[in-house]
Amino acid sequence: MIKSSKIWMNGELIDWNDAKIHIMSHVVHYGSSTFEGIRCYETAKGSAILFLDEHIKRLRDSSKIYRIEIPYSETELKEASIATIKANGHKACYIRPLVYRSQGALGVNPHLAAIEVAIATWEWGTYLGEDVLETGVDVRVSSWNRMAPNTLPSLAKAGGNYLNSQLIKMEALADNYAEGLALDVNGYVSEGSGENIFIVRDGVIYTPMSGQSILPGFTRAAVMHIAKELGYEVRETLIPREALYLADEIFLTGTAAEITPVRSVDKYPIGNEKRGPVTEALQHHYLSIVQTGEDPYSWLTFI
Repeated sequence: MIKSSKIWMNGELIDWNDAKIHIMSHVVHYGSSTFEGIRCYETAKGSAILFLDEHIKRLRDSSKIYRIEIPYSETELKEASIATIKANGHKACYIRPLVYRSQGALGVNPHLAAIEVAIATWEWGTYLGEDVLETGVDVRVSSWNRMAPNTLPSLAKAGGNYLNSQLIKMEALADNYAEGLALDVNGYVSEGSGENIFIVRDGVIYTPMSGQSILPGFTRAAVMHIAKELGYEVRETLIPREALYLADEIFLTGTAAEITPVRSVDKYPIGNEKRGPVTEALQHHYLSIVQTGEDPYSWLTFI
């Protein structure tokens, strides 16, 4: 990670190296945090944050699910995000708002722990590697499933939830794959360790349903919107594992991953083992917004 100059922490911009928490903070022991991953792009019209409103709203929603009351308004958090970018002089960066339970409680009951908030920004390139937006990545189906319904709330982007993602990711990397794909508790395709998944078969685009222990991402929603505008049929449905091996195209979506094609799953080649035409069309439309700043959907917040 490339360190930046400043981090916004509990209402103040402080030096990066001074942004610390106590070892007895509740979050260290129990993973009691909520967070977001947001991108700021350098467009032809200037720097702009993608889906800022949506991300900050989800941060509040995630916190509500875990009974965390954020001591700042959504407006204050958005203003703090922009202030942090400016303080660090970024033209393009990744933004990490973090809400966590600090000191005051050390047990499963967290209610006496203070609630603290931090926002960090740093420069970050392609999530799954250089050139993968064109060449694609090799992935495997993980031996780790996503959590069953009514165990952990998948609609919350919470720190503790991502222990599952870490297992999926580390297993994939240990076997020399770029990413792991998790199945849900019933054995249907769910999502990657940090991305949503789409498959293309006979010109129809399929993606798992929101009730399948996925975090419904904003890039996912954008892709579905763009695909329908371009005339593609999009179906949210149950996807059996073997459908992955028969797909004409597969791509992963996420704030960090953007739209990344998959060239193989479990060493089954997908299509021609490179980016397919549907994936390319969606990439072109999506990336043109963040490159040119021409935004017909009001997805960008210019700073």
